Amino acid sequence: MLLGALVLLAAVATSVSGDIQRPFATETHSAGFMEHLVPEVDSTVSLASITSEETFTALSHPRFPNHSVRIKKSTFCDPTVSVYTGYLDVDAGAKHLFFYFFESRRDPAKDDIMMWINGGPGCSSGLGLLFELGPCRIDMTKTSSNGTNWNPYSWNKEANIFFLDQPVGVGYSYADFGETVETTEEAARNVHAFITIFFETFKQFAGRPLHLAGESYGGRYLPVFASEIYDQNEIAKVEGRSTLNLQSIMIGNGITDISTLYEGRYQIECGTAALDVPFQHISTCVRMKSALPRCQALMRDSCIDRFDHMNCGAAVAFCDSEMTTAYWASGRNVYDVSMVCDDQDLCYPDENAVADFLNLPSIREMLGAESPGNFSVCSNTVSRNFVSHLDKWAHHTQHYVAALLERGIRVLIYAGTYDYQCNWIANKLWVDKLEWSGQSAYAKQQWRDWVVDGHHAGATKKSGALTFATVIGAGHMVPHDKPAEAQALVSRWLAKQDI
Repeated sequence: MLLGALVLLAAVATSVSGDIQRPFATETHSAGFMEHLVPEVDSTVSLASITSEETFTALSHPRFPNHSVRIKKSTFCDPTVSVYTGYLDVDAGAKHLFFYFFESRRDPAKDDIMMWINGGPGCSSGLGLLFELGPCRIDMTKTSSNGTNWNPYSWNKEANIFFLDQPVGVGYSYADFGETVETTEEAARNVHAFITIFFETFKQFAGRPLHLAGESYGGRYLPVFASEIYDQNEIAKVEGRSTLNLQSIMIGNGITDISTLYEGRYQIECGTAALDVPFQHISTCVRMKSALPRCQALMRDSCIDRFDHMNCGAAVAFCDSEMTTAYWASGRNVYDVSMVCDDQDLCYPDENAVADFLNLPSIREMLGAESPGNFSVCSNTVSRNFVSHLDKWAHHTQHYVAALLERGIRVLIYAGTYDYQCNWIANKLWVDKLEWSGQSAYAKQQWRDWVVDGHHAGATKKSGALTFATVIGAGHMVPHDKPAEAQALVSRWLAKQDI
């Protein structure tokens, strides 16, 4: 299923009852062919110089001896901009992370850089690209000539954007010998290496503002990825090297602080936080209300105040059993409470269409995709690996957010009001109690409406570098459900305007 918390929590319940010292070397290889790269001494590369649609240009860097990037031009998806695809090869070429790069539709020579990742853990950014915010969307009517429709609300309207399949095992990303990445902190090192190699190779982007964006498990990923970039920047400054101009993170319907997760779900299900009238049976809500304090106490004792792997796993299993089971039985879409689904896996038929499309031999050839086996929207294997470490439960990711705010990195938390999984109430609760120097100032701010094209889009609250925004009537995938509102949100954020 789609993004994360769904596969993750189900898995928990069952599994515990996851420099520039010298210029870059460049070589050109047929797609699929890798060999040791011999350093050259010519200058860095212009992205426009990557013209081959059949072969990769391989880029290496002495500071990352175990990483290299292969990149090729593509005609995929958006004919109005330059498109590139390729791989980050990790661990001396044993692991391969796939990416798409779309130049901005407005001014690619000046616009900011954004990286988008989907959640899971284990879900492909191809889903975000073709289902949500990408330059094109999957054609469900089967009337287009290339299988996709141009998206006027794409986030590359005003930004150059990456879509990254990470960690290894997700989407077109793969490993040669069964290697895995099973924690967010490990994944962060690969993301930092990839972005650094790209920026240092294509000097046209040097100094551009960089924004990390994503949703769902991105609430765990992005604060850690951004913190890795920030910390490595500080090391680079001491050593006299260039740095990445990290400006912000943007988290949509994310899971960040686990302490508010079940309280938020209860209010969505049994209160009026999403719908005007609660849809759950009264008797069920009474039972859930009684179980909630015990759930929270178990979580605090075994997962939050101290972490005990076995007891935390048991606490999660209890909370899921008492606080989640009834929702699944209701038939409501776990990503949109306003929808009823006969089968949760079929709530969004677009998902299967995306998988079928990205499995087409012609599309794989166009993109240079080399992963063995079929493309999958989400990888259960990756999800299980992260769950085995209780990755999201064992770490206080909200502390990364607080640390970023203290260092001037802007943070946008946005959430569709119809989501159940990583809902707006759970996000509001953790943001309200976030421990940082701006906490009291944030608390004093008033909520206000924000408007798109003359209509009420949601509510927002801002203090210093922190902004929270709701998107009324959107579920878990805000760019899909409310594309105009999502694009306006991003446009104002990039322009540093109040939402």
